[in-house]
Amino acid sequence: MLGLAKRVGARFLLSSTSEIYGDPLEHPQKESYWGNVNPIGVRSCYDEGKRTAETLTMDYHRGAGVEVRIARIFNTYGPRMCIDDGRVVSNFVAQALRKEPMTVYGDGKQTRSFQYVSDLVEGMMCLMESDYIGPFNLGNPGEFTMLELAKVVKEVIDHNARIEFRKNTEDDPHKRKPDISMAKSLLGWEPKVSLREGLPMMVEDFRQRVSFGIREVVKREDST
Repeated sequence: MLGLAKRVGARFLLSSTSEIYGDPLEHPQKESYWGNVNPIGVRSCYDEGKRTAETLTMDYHRGAGVEVRIARIFNTYGPRMCIDDGRVVSNFVAQALRKEPMTVYGDGKQTRSFQYVSDLVEGMMCLMESDYIGPFNLGNPGEFTMLELAKVVKEVIDHNARIEFRKNTEDDPHKRKPDISMAKSLLGWEPKVSLREGLPMMVEDFRQRVSFGIREVVKREDST
């Protein structure tokens, strides 16, 4: 894609990630922070892949004059996500709707920040229309533990939803929260939708698709 952007003179947007920061020793994370990443861990293929993508993007900018923009995207949620994509918000919502226990890894005290998809889209448009390269953190600085997220999901879907604790995954970041000072000052952007405002819109979409999936399973079972 960088080669194509070079040939046709296109502006190139890299959708990078907060995983750039690994398990951060700085909190919240600024764009100037280089991160704390295990280069041979179970998550390293994603972490280091994105770090390499940023390296290549800047090399093409410096060496070939390609016009580039880099967005470091923090956890994002919203309608039309893949129901079983393994992301924590879609996991919790799908499990609660299916009357399954919500799976929390470790003690549930690790934190993440969740932005609604429309805020992310607006941020990426602001970045692409600006004269700044980045990288820019695009995320919602509202910080929630996994247990707090599970509580919000219970409030929206089912107050009787259960939580099931499992062994934590390797190299799971303990804290994740964007410092968006640079995006606010240079791009004039900040998120508008809180988790409690955005989650019901995602749940409405998931509820329709989960119920449709359950009906399809019942139909297949009846036909056999």
